[in-house]
Amino acid sequence: MTAGPGYAATPGAACVVRAASATYPVYIDWNALFDLGLRLREAGLTAQAYIVSDETVFAGYGKQVEAALAQADIPVASYTVPPGEASKSLDTAAAIYDWLIQRRAERGHVVVALGGGMVTDLAGYVAATYLRGLPLVHVPTSLLAMVDAAIGGKVAVNHPQAKNTIGAFYQPSLVLADVAALRSLPPRELTSGWAELIKHALILDPDLLAFLEERAGGVLRLEPEPTTEAIRRSVAIKAKIVSEDEREETGRRTVLNYGHTVAHAIEAATEYGRLPGQGFLHGEAVAIGMTAAAAVARRMGLLSADVEQRQRDLLERFGLPTRAEGVDRTAVLAAMALDKKVRAGAVRWVLLEDVGRTVLRDDVPQVVVEDALGEVLV
Repeated sequence: MTAGPGYAATPGAACVVRAASATYPVYIDWNALFDLGLRLREAGLTAQAYIVSDETVFAGYGKQVEAALAQADIPVASYTVPPGEASKSLDTAAAIYDWLIQRRAERGHVVVALGGGMVTDLAGYVAATYLRGLPLVHVPTSLLAMVDAAIGGKVAVNHPQAKNTIGAFYQPSLVLADVAALRSLPPRELTSGWAELIKHALILDPDLLAFLEERAGGVLRLEPEPTTEAIRRSVAIKAKIVSEDEREETGRRTVLNYGHTVAHAIEAATEYGRLPGQGFLHGEAVAIGMTAAAAVARRMGLLSADVEQRQRDLLERFGLPTRAEGVDRTAVLAAMALDKKVRAGAVRWVLLEDVGRTVLRDDVPQVVVEDALGEVLV
């Protein structure tokens, strides 16, 4: 799993994650998929590659990725799962284990996760647990995966009652993101991804927030220069935080959970999109969750109404929802009680005091939570 020597200053890498358990480069560029075989060969991952993807992504990019690996003389086999969060389960993981056993997968063979966040989470969980750990390479094809799921080593599958509760911290050997792949995303999925990028700006980088406000038009049109720049800056933020606090032990990495307390609860309460008319993509839930968190912070006297409005304006400029209709608040509150961030029965909230300034609070009164939810769940 550990990246090879020389990654401290890797040519062509947008940034390098230097976590306690591993150091690895993140490559972000337009048309980067053509370099995948080269990057695996540089990392010494040439024995055998197992691509895990979803059916939709593989139909668009599978042959190109297989060809890039074959061109680098890397044997390759591929496995696809149905798209959607329902595939991120222990049952699906077990099916992939069966396939790897049939293929006689060995330690040193690499799992290549080709797809969005569901795939990077699922394939990463399989890589972390099969033979006590196979090397892992993330090739994110969605915006959400590029700026969040593929960076930092969180891998997991869902339990029916709570998201991401069965998992591990397991760092990849490298990450390669082809920004051009965003052109093939369905509009709603692309829009969903902006939520995590905006989140990074809100919690840690006022300059990136200003960049997004000023260059929104070009970014939304997926112009190569501003889009690649925005993604590189966003990923560098997450890489820095992960390097400082790989396993969320100091509280530093916890700031990345801004908006996720309510977001994960909404996803669980709506059964990860299985309830009719109540399907939320992860970024949509995060946008609603950030709106709720801002309402909590304002009600507690931590955040000004001006900054709250600035957050809302940018989310809406990028087409993201700031409230949801018909979601059962009681179910959301129940799901929040199962959140991984609960300590001694109290939910630990990540709240904004200003752009780039966060605070962790576990003393948010229940009435404040319920009032904030009342603003976003209508």
